Amino acid sequence: MADKPTSGEILGVPYNFERPSMGRMISSYWQPGEGMLVEKPFGVGYTLNLANWRSWIVVLVAGALLWQQEQGTAEQSQETEDEPVEVIVDDDESGD
Repeated sequence: MADKPTSGEILGVPYNFERPSMGRMISSYWQPGEGMLVEKPFGVGYTLNLANWRSWIVVLVAGALLWQQEQGTAEQSQETEDEPVEVIVDDDESGD
């Protein structure tokens, strides 16, 4: 049986399933002079190029949105804890 390639492109999307090394990981995420997106060092698709300033804006916006969501969740849980709860007990034992 022929060996399957561990890296290449399918329908224009890059893939790489070679065992990643630390050097390859660093060189994949830090590519000065390249665009905002670069090929992933392991897996399918693209990732952010941390040498590009636009990538840092994306990271900051994503972090701010996550922080805002966590703050909203914490406020909602505090609001629901303070509200009284009404419990209705049905003593009807007729089986209806």
